Amino acid sequence: MKLTKEELFNIIKEETAACLAEYEKEKGADGKACWDGYKYAGTEDGKDKCVKMEETETIDEETDKDRMACNKPRYIKKGEAGHGKKQKVVKACVKGKEKIVRFGDANMRNNSDKKSNRKNFRSRHNCDQKKDKTKAGYWSCKDW
Repeated sequence: MKLTKEELFNIIKEETAACLAEYEKEKGADGKACWDGYKYAGTEDGKDKCVKMEETETIDEETDKDRMACNKPRYIKKGEAGHGKKQKVVKACVKGKEKIVRFGDANMRNNSDKKSNRKNFRSRHNCDQKKDKTKAGYWSCKDW
């Protein structure tokens, strides 16, 4: 099969356009993309309509909160908010209210297997006085 220069040029042009379309921002009817922090929301009177994105759309913590079990700590996974800063996360549920609590130093390990370590940690952090489940101190003490 022989191709003319024009046919070859058209094939290359189509393939290049397809590849570029994957990396470009979403464009509207007038060919302009929306600004950072805005999303395309259709066209009105031949012009693009860009609306401001809400914070819940960029980081959807509410959905994460809905999936988590109440009062059950778990390790923070790579890519989640707080990874590298905190070690564990829990959805604290008290009297019908829910709160996401992140606790624990991500760069330290938990040496609670030794009785002397456990005793020193609990006395140093006044664990016998921590009663509020919406505070990180309560969950740290409970973890120890």
